[in-house]
Amino acid sequence: MEHETLIRLSVFLGLFALFAVAEAMAPRRIRSQSRQRRWLTNVTFTVLNTLALRALALALPLLAVGAAIDAQAQGWGLFNSLQWPVWVETVLAVLILDFAIWAQHLITHKIPFLWRFHRVHHADRDIDVTTAIRFHPVEIAFSMLLKIGLVYLMGPTALAVILFEIILNGTAMFNHANIRLPLTFDRMLRPVLVTPDMHRVHHSIHRAEHDSNYGFSLSIWDRMFGTYIAQPKAGHDDMTIGLQWQDDSPSKLGWSLRLPFSRK
Repeated sequence: MEHETLIRLSVFLGLFALFAVAEAMAPRRIRSQSRQRRWLTNVTFTVLNTLALRALALALPLLAVGAAIDAQAQGWGLFNSLQWPVWVETVLAVLILDFAIWAQHLITHKIPFLWRFHRVHHADRDIDVTTAIRFHPVEIAFSMLLKIGLVYLMGPTALAVILFEIILNGTAMFNHANIRLPLTFDRMLRPVLVTPDMHRVHHSIHRAEHDSNYGFSLSIWDRMFGTYIAQPKAGHDDMTIGLQWQDDSPSKLGWSLRLPFSRK
C-alpha cells in the first residue's frame, strides 16, 4: 500500500519517543546496567532485523502485507470466500493474528531449538522500551513466515495486516516500557491490555514466572488458557530480570547474536 512504510515508521518513532520520555520521567525500576550501551545493542537489533526481512523478501515473493494483497487478488483465504463486512473481517483478523503471536510466543518457550533464539530477548538484564525491539533476526524471520502463512489462510485486507502490525509494535513498546503506572489505571487496563507490570513478570529469572503472561497486546489469551500470573513473588522492585546464569554480557551485540549457538 502507498505510504505504508512511512506511516508505520512514523507511528513507531512517535510511540518510541513517547514511552522513552515517560519512563525517564516516571521509572518503575532502577536500572542495573548503563542505558547507553544496552540501547545501542537493542536498537542495532532493529537494524539487523530490518535487513533480515529485506533478505527474506528476496527469497520470497511477498511478505505479510503483500501476501494480503495477493490473497485478495487471487480470492484465496477464508475472508475472501465469506465476503463479510470489512469492519467485521478487520476485527477478526486482528484478533486471530494476535492470538497467533501469543501462541508463537508460547511455543518459543516450549521448544528448545526456538527458545535458544528467543532467550536473546529474555537475556536483557533491564526491561524498557528498547527490550521490545530486542529479538534475534532468526526469530524475526520465523515469525514473518508464520504470519505470511496465516495471512494466506485468512485472506484479510492489507489494511487489517498493517493495523495489526501497528497495534502489536505499539503495545509491545508500551508493556516493555519501564513506566510506573498508577495501580488503579493498571487494574483498569489489565482485563483487556497487557500492562508493563503484567509483562514484567514474564521477564523474571524464575521459570514459573517467565512461562506466563505471553501476550504482547491483549491479555485475554493468558487468562483463557491459564497462563496468567498477576504479580512476581519477589515484587516488582526486588525481582530479578533476565536469565539465571548470565552476567553483563547481554549488553554486547556480538555476545547476544552468538547466544543461540552457545552451549549455555
